[in-house]
Amino acid sequence: MCIRDRNTTVVKILAAIPGIPMLMNAILFVVDPAKVTADLGMPLLEGLGRSTQLADLGALFTFGAILTFYGVFKSEGHYLRIGAFLLGLIAVLRVVAWAFNGAELATVLIISEVVLVIWLMVGGVYLDKLKQADGAE
Repeated sequence: MCIRDRNTTVVKILAAIPGIPMLMNAILFVVDPAKVTADLGMPLLEGLGRSTQLADLGALFTFGAILTFYGVFKSEGHYLRIGAFLLGLIAVLRVVAWAFNGAELATVLIISEVVLVIWLMVGGVYLDKLKQADGAE
């Protein structure tokens, strides 16, 4: 394996890391919803509320993981940037919920989302650089 191939592998592994917690949460929404909702600071709802809670949040985490892993697999940084936009929007809306609707400021969750946004953006840039370098040869 040449150095470029090794560097490509390292970049792809690092770029894929944010997809892991998203995938784990997506799986937990199916197999242990009480745990994942508690981890996110919410009760597991009942009835139609539970359906909405599990489906909407499960879809969000599943979509984020798919965007991340597909972008890494295809070496397409724009998929990672879409995932970053999704997480960034969540962080912004958490602040809006705090400022306008009396929600508790979810500082730890916001910080983790911002870190993942930066990670995904940087990963997307590097994936695009790798793809350009491969195309230039």
